[in-house]
Order: sequence, then C-alpha cells, then structure tokens
Amino acid sequence: EPSEYYAKLPRLDDARTFVLDPMLATGGSARAALDSVKEAGAPWVCMVSIVAAPEGVGVLEDAHPDVDIVTAAIDRQLDSSAYILPGLGDFGDRLFGT
Repeated sequence: EPSEYYAKLPRLDDARTFVLDPMLATGGSARAALDSVKEAGAPWVCMVSIVAAPEGVGVLEDAHPDVDIVTAAIDRQLDSSAYILPGLGDFGDRLFGT
C-alpha cells in the first residue's frame, strides 16, 4: 500500500497538473498521488508514464475516469510480484537509487 510521508502542495485551483510515474504497474501509488492533487484542488490532471500494465490502467480508469493517461507502451501483464512483463526491469529503483 502506498503511504504519503511528505506532501506540501499549494492550492492547485488554476493548475494544469501532470502526475508522473515511470512504471504504472498496479496503479496504487498513482491512484494515491491523483487523490492528493485532486484534494489540493487541481481541476485538470493528466497521468504520464513510460510503461504501463493493463491492471494499473484499469485501476486508474475506475478510480479517476476523468484523468487522461499518457504512456509510451502498455505491456501485457503483471507477474506474481507485481512487476510489469516484459517491462524495463527495476526502472523506478534505478531512477531513484533505491
């Protein structure tokens, strides 16, 4: 489950807001991020990823049907560890050095 450990967003009442997640896998963290920016008042939000799984896209379409999803590719599925197949490996971990 995603957990928010720090967020200090300004009011976004007039903002065009982009939420970026390099790998949209289960959609859990993206859904939580979208919840946060909408709670801050964002009237228009777009989700952007490099690679997505159909499962994550479905979660976002159900939770936030008003949000456009832009991605370079939708791969075939998640594996039992919730990794995108074939995916890019641990892209997020590599990007953030975790």
